[in-house]
Formats: sequence, structure tokens, C-alpha cells
Amino acid sequence: MIKNICEKINATVLAGTDQMDREVNGVYICDLLSWVMSHAKKGDAWITVMSHANVIAVASLLDLGCIIVPEDIQMDEDALKKAAEENIPVLSTSMNAYDIAIELNKLGLGQ
Repeated sequence: MIKNICEKINATVLAGTDQMDREVNGVYICDLLSWVMSHAKKGDAWITVMSHANVIAVASLLDLGCIIVPEDIQMDEDALKKAAEENIPVLSTSMNAYDIAIELNKLGLGQ
């Protein structure tokens, strides 16, 4: 669940606060939109440094579980508005992508 992820990686919820009980099934890390579209799976937590509205569009299209932005990267305001409209949880953490993946693996994700 999103709330378990938030606790594990000390994340701030930037959008989708009403989605804290949403299930997450796996983890995908990538920064190339076309690659994510062809490889990520429904319900995945997507770790990406990208912060624009196209990220939200891809997450919505694939019905991803959430987007996680590492290293305190600021998400574009238009993207956050779109995420709220689409009910896509967006999480931010100071951790880097590698450390996030390790912690999510401890939750049983990404296996």
C-alpha cells in the first residue's frame, strides 16, 4: 500500500493523498517515457527523476500504483494538478532511486 511505502522511504505525498490504501504490486525504475510505456506493469511504483506532466499521462495510461520522485526533485505544478485530477499518487523522498528500490524490495515489491 502507498502508506507503507511512504513510511518505508520517508516520503511526502505531493498528490493523491486520498489514495493511501492503493495497492502497489511491483517497482519500475526508468526515465525514458517510451520504455516505461512498453515495460512497466499495472500497479507498479514508478521511480523517475522526470517531473513534467507527461509522467502523469503515462502513469494514468498504464494504471501505475504511484510515482516516486527521488532526491527531493521538485515536481512541476502542472504535473501535480494533473496527478490530482487523475488520482495518481506522487511521492517525494530525499533518497536516491537505488536506495528506494532496496527499501521497496524489503516490502516484497519488485520480486
